[in-house]
Amino acid sequence: MSKMTVNERPVQFDMDRDTPLLWALRDAANLTGTKYGCGVGDCGACMVLVDGEALRSCLVTIGEAEGRYITTIEGLSRDRSHPVQQALVAEQAIQCGFCTPGITMAAAALLDRSPVPGETEIRETINNLCRCGVYPRLVRAIQRAGRVALRRETISAAPAPGISAEDAARAVPALANPVEDEGLD
Repeated sequence: MSKMTVNERPVQFDMDRDTPLLWALRDAANLTGTKYGCGVGDCGACMVLVDGEALRSCLVTIGEAEGRYITTIEGLSRDRSHPVQQALVAEQAIQCGFCTPGITMAAAALLDRSPVPGETEIRETINNLCRCGVYPRLVRAIQRAGRVALRRETISAAPAPGISAEDAARAVPALANPVEDEGLD
């Protein structure tokens, strides 16, 4: 069994030690925010933080991750309040969203090391592939996230937390609970 801490919780995977961390996270821990992109470390869709370092989880085995601290996109911030998440939305640097978790994790690690990165540093460090081509907006978003993290700027239009099922039913009548609608008195 491989033991590690994932999103601040101790876990152990009863899987072959050569299993890629990506599959342990997605299949065994149901942390599906970490995406499978290429499986060979080229795209960065599967990026997670391992002891604070951005690594491609398709290239790290659970044996290699044993005893380490893993942070996935789900553990970065539950309410999407991390400066990188907010800046990506504010700068419209998200399109299809498939690469976004990996880019977010790589950017968070970069800002932890270098709170005020220049354009060249961002382009060299964030080498994730984005099929939608958000790269110019991505640079602006990461620089803005750095300013937000340093409290030099705020983002007033933060993304709203997930909507509750009850609120969704009120907002979209087709989602209403049919039992409640039958008028069972």
